[in-house]
Amino acid sequence: MQLHQLRYFVAVAEVRHFTHAADLVGITQPSLSKQIHALENDLGAPLFERVRGNIALTAAGEVLLPLAKRILADVETATREVQELVGLRRGRVRLGATPSLATSLAPPVLRRFRDAHPNVDLRVEEGGSQDLVRDLLRGDLDLALIIMPAQGADPGLRADPILRESLVVASLDRLPGTLPTGELRVTDLRDQPLVMFREGYDLRDATLQACREAGFEPTVSVDGGEMDAVLSFVEAGLGAALVPGIVMARRPGIRVTRLASPGVRRTIAVARRRDVVPTHAGRELRRILMEYVLTAIERDDLPPGVEPR
Repeated sequence: MQLHQLRYFVAVAEVRHFTHAADLVGITQPSLSKQIHALENDLGAPLFERVRGNIALTAAGEVLLPLAKRILADVETATREVQELVGLRRGRVRLGATPSLATSLAPPVLRRFRDAHPNVDLRVEEGGSQDLVRDLLRGDLDLALIIMPAQGADPGLRADPILRESLVVASLDRLPGTLPTGELRVTDLRDQPLVMFREGYDLRDATLQACREAGFEPTVSVDGGEMDAVLSFVEAGLGAALVPGIVMARRPGIRVTRLASPGVRRTIAVARRRDVVPTHAGRELRRILMEYVLTAIERDDLPPGVEPR
């Protein structure tokens, strides 16, 4: 069994197409098929089968896929570690963050990291927490700032809670039911059209859960937006949205209304894969992040809408 055979196997398993997988890994389709066949011979079992013209994993393929991904991720980590130690290249760190954290918490942390390590390749991926968790587990990210699910993080991750984030109601106009304190109850959203985030954003789940706990299903005006799109839809008067208070500094034209106690709060965590040893660059980025958070808490200098746990 060769590492390149595992790479080819994973490529086919992910795209479910031999020609597309060959393009992805940069070899010809016949060469890829030959290597997959050799891998199957070594293992003594077929890995793929054709079902109505589509490529599907066999039972053996299903067993091999997570193991192959783990092996390839470990090899990549080992290669980076050794190359960083002997100075063969600058190193790399890949950070994921939700949109609200990518525009608030991440920039000052990345600035400190860049000042201390100007030659390290920094890559940032912005997305919903569910997407970031998937990318962490696939080995596509080293570290991510995510929202901790109520049921806890995926067992394949180590996720350390660091802060709490409050949600607010973003709207174009003052909504009926606003309390004298300038706050809203979730029940005040019962008859309001809402702009909903796409699947993969935990803000979608948070909105649905808050409405259902208040005893109603939300009236959805627009469904499936990313963060900037959702805020633009609100600006266009298409409806209100539950969003992190931290993002509203970028949208002064939108009315922001707090939610009455207990409100809707979410736990921010820094996460990485549990079974992969972090690289030097990954450990250093996490150290700088934690140092920044602790200092900001001590100085009462956290971004708006974010508070200590």
